[in-house]
Amino acid sequence: MGFKRGRYSWLLRPLLIVYDIFIINLFAYYLLNFNNEKLLFFSIKLLNDKHLLYIVYSIAFWLLTTFLLEFYKVYRYTSLLSIIFLLVKQFLVYAIITFAFAGIFRSINIGVVVVFKYLLCSFIAIGIIKILSFYVLRKVRIYLKGNLRNIIIVGSGESANELENIFKKKKELGYNVKAIFNDSRDNNITGTIKESFKFLEENHHIDEIYCAIDELTEKEVNTYVKYANINQCNIKFIPNTLKLFSKRLDTDYYNYLPVLSIQEVALNSELNKFLKRSFDIVLSLFIIIFIYSWLSIILFILIKIESKGPLFYKHKRHGINYTEFNCYKFRSLTTTKEDKGTYVKQNDARLTKIGKFLRRTNLDELPQFVNVLKGDMSVVGPRPHMLTYTDDYSKKIDKYNFIFRHRVKPGITGLAQIKGCRGEVKSDEDIINRIKYDNFYIENWSLLLDIKIIFQTVLNMLKGQETAY
Repeated sequence: MGFKRGRYSWLLRPLLIVYDIFIINLFAYYLLNFNNEKLLFFSIKLLNDKHLLYIVYSIAFWLLTTFLLEFYKVYRYTSLLSIIFLLVKQFLVYAIITFAFAGIFRSINIGVVVVFKYLLCSFIAIGIIKILSFYVLRKVRIYLKGNLRNIIIVGSGESANELENIFKKKKELGYNVKAIFNDSRDNNITGTIKESFKFLEENHHIDEIYCAIDELTEKEVNTYVKYANINQCNIKFIPNTLKLFSKRLDTDYYNYLPVLSIQEVALNSELNKFLKRSFDIVLSLFIIIFIYSWLSIILFILIKIESKGPLFYKHKRHGINYTEFNCYKFRSLTTTKEDKGTYVKQNDARLTKIGKFLRRTNLDELPQFVNVLKGDMSVVGPRPHMLTYTDDYSKKIDKYNFIFRHRVKPGITGLAQIKGCRGEVKSDEDIINRIKYDNFYIENWSLLLDIKIIFQTVLNMLKGQETAY
């Protein structure tokens, strides 16, 4: 989860991109000695200007390589050594790109020495401005008090205290510590962890929240994540330095101190979100129009004949970034009350006859296609848990893995469900396996995988599963 905050600093990256593209083409014009001979690669004269062709070629491959190498991802805590390493990587890759241009268009005769001179001049000019802008921003933070980030630190311990010292001593980083919350009752703190929630409600100008995650309950983590998502601020986690770090969280280093942030999964890229959302809408409309529309009438009659109560059962669930939503089902029990420990057990006395059939065939989940259309859920994804179970499950699962599971929308079906990890949780192993499959799905998502899971779900509906009760 990463939100860009600030008044004008966000302009720096596009300005640097424009400057870099201008430089590589300016030096190309003066140093690469393009002639006016017709290109052998083309039999028509639409692109007989080699310099114009190189401009198009250089812009396309510069943008592609800098994106892949994350050349412009330089942050206030980035070290000078890291910036130099980025410059070297980009230099080597772009050198290959430039030589490839001469290789593809063989009529262009450019000497190796000339190309290296061009690359060296270009990257010296690019590197000077890149490093200069980095240090100018540092001076702005120190002397002009600009480009600052308002932050709070939640928790105590060696890592949290070290991070606080880094922020207060290294003014060039531009972190303004607005408050410190922990339960140590130290004189230097602003208040307790519980009091931090009231502080956040009254202060919506916080840019980043740093949490010592091992000191927080799952419910407290939920609250911080939801606040960060609603108010578009960044949340980062200070780990216990004795623990190994999860690969499912991004690790940044503040003066050798590791700080974790929630990884932006590939499934949440704009293109993938568009593809998955389009697939969800098309499939949901098809199901609702051709199946749900007439089946709900039949089920209404059968459910009302057997027991009193509504057709639908509405219950609270956690969605993406712990956002709560109302999840719908066809009612399969004689009761609609949701209490802790109410997972349906085998031969549960609350089950109606039609309810047993609905649950065995998964037809009780059909109304959740309405949730999909509303945007609360996806057709395929991790199944949403009851709110009362979230805190209990998180105590049995590594917090980093549990948070990662909530980075995507929950689904009507999922990889864990088709593998049999569904329904009643009888042991810790049941929930551990469920989270394992959920996170595997998130890390390996594709539309093909979604289709495979849907197909397997239909097969399971027809033949039945032991855990479907």
